Amino acid sequence: MKNKNLIAIYDYTREEQTRLLDLAEEFEREPVQNILNGYVVATLFFEPSTRTRLSFESAANRLGARVIGFTDSASSSVKKGESLKDTILTVSNYADIIVMRHPRDGSARYASEVSPVPIINAGDGANQHPTQTLLDMYSIRKTQGTLENLQVAFVGDLKYGRTVHSLTMALTNYKTTFHLVSPGELKLPSYVKTHIKEKDLKYHQYTNMDEAIRKADILYMTRIQKERFSDPIEYERVKNAYILNKELLENAKENMKVLHPLPRVNEISEEVDANPMAYYFRQAENGVYIRQALLASILGVK
Repeated sequence: MKNKNLIAIYDYTREEQTRLLDLAEEFEREPVQNILNGYVVATLFFEPSTRTRLSFESAANRLGARVIGFTDSASSSVKKGESLKDTILTVSNYADIIVMRHPRDGSARYASEVSPVPIINAGDGANQHPTQTLLDMYSIRKTQGTLENLQVAFVGDLKYGRTVHSLTMALTNYKTTFHLVSPGELKLPSYVKTHIKEKDLKYHQYTNMDEAIRKADILYMTRIQKERFSDPIEYERVKNAYILNKELLENAKENMKVLHPLPRVNEISEEVDANPMAYYFRQAENGVYIRQALLASILGVK
């Protein structure tokens, strides 16, 4: 996996994904290791981020690497009109690996084609978010003991939710049954559903989440993403479509866990935080270990 880009989750085989999950377990047991001393990690965030950026920077720091980059393209030469190509080529002179988030679909793939150093996609528009997928897989395996034959319910913004797209495609390798809960205008894109069908797996679509909750081993809540809507009226119509409260969890399976890529707005009531089924803050913590595994693998030290 040395020097191998991670742009979409399907860039890595099932065996490579499993290796990363296993390595993340090692880092969870021993998170501070000075194995990246002398390496420089660049984090280029053209779009806002808290958990992804900070967990990558935490992962790099705990492994002894130095971190450079920016958190707002307005503070970079992009504001002056510099192209993405020129930004990548310039930063590649200063770093051994680049972690990039960008609002445009396909931007990470393009960056990997012009960059002489490895690129990790930290989210490109509404397209892919493969490192979130890996930490989600790690969280699912930790809580369920397996990734095989699970019932997974996705709730909320399935159209623009890049975390949903990536995770769905990854879980098709594990005989997953999918329960898709969304307003009609925010259904899972056809290309993702086609991928499910090609793997000879089942998916069920709902507009109400009660039935899906009763069946789920994993309930994956998502935020309705205001920034992805070109029509504010459409956003206002669907923004409060699903709100998870403690009463809705009363009929859930005992093993069920609630995941969320965060940030949440109001789709999970704060009263749920104290419920043993709530796992989303531990899920965010798991992001450090999986990103340590990625940096160490791609830089060839593990």
